[in-house]
Amino acid sequence: MLNSLSGRFLILTTIFVMLAEVLIFLPSVARFREDFLLARLERAQIASLARLANDNIGVDLEEELLLNAGVFNVVLRRDEARQLVLSSPMPGAVWATYDLRDPSASTLIRDAVAQLADPEPRMIRVIGNPLRDAGLLLEVTMETAPLRMAMIDYGLRILALSAVISVITAMLLFLAVRRLLVKPIKKLVHEMASYAAAPEDARRILRPTAGVRELREAEEALQTLETQLTAALKQKERLAQLGGAVAKISHDLRNILTSAQLFTDRIETSEDPTVQRLAPKLVNSIARAVSLCESTLAFGRAEEPAPTLTRFNLAELVGDVLDGERLAIGDHDLSLSEDIPAQMMIRADAEQLYRALSNLVRNARQAIVGTGKPGEINIAAREDETTWYIDITDTGPGLPPKAREHLFQAFHGGARKGGSGLGLAISQELLRGHGGALRLVSSDEAGSRFEISLPMQDVLDD
Repeated sequence: MLNSLSGRFLILTTIFVMLAEVLIFLPSVARFREDFLLARLERAQIASLARLANDNIGVDLEEELLLNAGVFNVVLRRDEARQLVLSSPMPGAVWATYDLRDPSASTLIRDAVAQLADPEPRMIRVIGNPLRDAGLLLEVTMETAPLRMAMIDYGLRILALSAVISVITAMLLFLAVRRLLVKPIKKLVHEMASYAAAPEDARRILRPTAGVRELREAEEALQTLETQLTAALKQKERLAQLGGAVAKISHDLRNILTSAQLFTDRIETSEDPTVQRLAPKLVNSIARAVSLCESTLAFGRAEEPAPTLTRFNLAELVGDVLDGERLAIGDHDLSLSEDIPAQMMIRADAEQLYRALSNLVRNARQAIVGTGKPGEINIAAREDETTWYIDITDTGPGLPPKAREHLFQAFHGGARKGGSGLGLAISQELLRGHGGALRLVSSDEAGSRFEISLPMQDVLDD
């Protein structure tokens, strides 16, 4: 019960209603005490009228009038004259006097609390206004024991009624909360569990039905989340299936293109002018196709092998990368340069770093050649106390917004029309395996700059 929302709501409601009733209890008891004393004054006034109507009332009748009024003495003041109308022997001296002609609420509550807290029987004097202007003042003396017993009896009945009201109110609220909140929440939890069991099943996506605005907003938000997740899972499943098929096709296609590449080597030796003019373009096209197949196969592997770290000269590796790209430039006005300290030694997997740099330089070269304008690609390196940095800068057209938004996502981040975005995705994965990073520093109409960072932490002790 304590661990459920409805159970806690039931208990808290009961407690709060009881607190409210307690706050009402003191004014109620004070009001009851005032009414009790005013009733005694009224009965005393009636008894005094009988005495004033006949001065020859016997002692027995006088005692009976006082007994019925519940008082010991009755004093009536008329025209500034104070007259003891009825009297009888008092068991004790007057302990306190209470004036009911114009009492404040705080005074009534204070006197009522004091009355309940004092169990001793006392004699008190009560002053009030006579009814129907039958005088200026009416004063009686009486015992407190009957008053206190009546107040206790009234208080117990009030508390019992408060308890019944609290329980009934709490139960009604309990049932309302269960219907309006708890049941919809349980239904929502059930829907979430059902969806979690098979998130790819679109039939299990939540359909908002709650009537409470806040719950409906929660259901609508959950429906949006589930819809997006289901779509993403379906897309990933399709991509996984597509990746498997592409990997198989790329494997066979690479073998076919490799054979074709061998034949183009023979064609290049032909003395036919037309063949000599077209052969380089054919060779470049086949080389690019082979490279794309190899990239697709590399990306399709479950994961790249862990890098084999060796120490090597970075300038020599960068030179090999640029030499390989120069063969693909052709007649285009594109210059490749490097700014690498001749003696700079780094520790990394040379083959994987070569692949990463080749992908970045190839992307830059293709972007510049695609514009038909002259350009330049530069690779520079620097280091600090903890990290090696390699900057790849080009003067190309810059990356389009869509490519920057999905820069390292395969099949999303292609920087040119028809590009797959595999090169950047593969490069980033290879560099992460080194504990490094690949990031785009800048890209605008003046060109782009990528930065590779490789940590030295593995070689600090060498």
